[in-house]
Amino acid sequence: MAVFYPNNLGKTHLVLILRKTYKGVHSNQIGFPGGRVEPEDESLEQTALRETEEEVGIPRNKIEVIKELTRLYIPPSNFWVQPYLGFMQETPTLIAQESEVERILEVDLDHFLDHSNFVTEELSTSYASRMRVPAFKLNEQIVWGATGMMLSEIREIFRKSF
Repeated sequence: MAVFYPNNLGKTHLVLILRKTYKGVHSNQIGFPGGRVEPEDESLEQTALRETEEEVGIPRNKIEVIKELTRLYIPPSNFWVQPYLGFMQETPTLIAQESEVERILEVDLDHFLDHSNFVTEELSTSYASRMRVPAFKLNEQIVWGATGMMLSEIREIFRKSF
């Protein structure tokens, strides 16, 4: 769930998370709140809302889902992801889920839209070394891969809207 909301000064922000370090391909990476479907989820949208509430503390009934984004496949983890774009009218109280979230990142919309924050980085992962990848540099963090692809789609939506 890509959630945009006003901060205490009225500036629009986006929430991302830094995942905990664990044995897995997405360890210590930046991503959106989200996760696997659970039996109680009635839809993928409900999964995204539930996971957002669990991982960053935003009540699911406070998020207005605006758009379903492009579904994408993530080869390293063999998952299909269905992202959503959401908005809140109020400033949330963000609370990191201790077991899964190392840190919450609040990204200013102007910073996100600034073209100078779209970069190319050389990265090494658990499954490849010295890859040159397109990425975003947001809050001094490199955001790439599936999250970067979702951010690119969101950026294009904003570009076409304004």
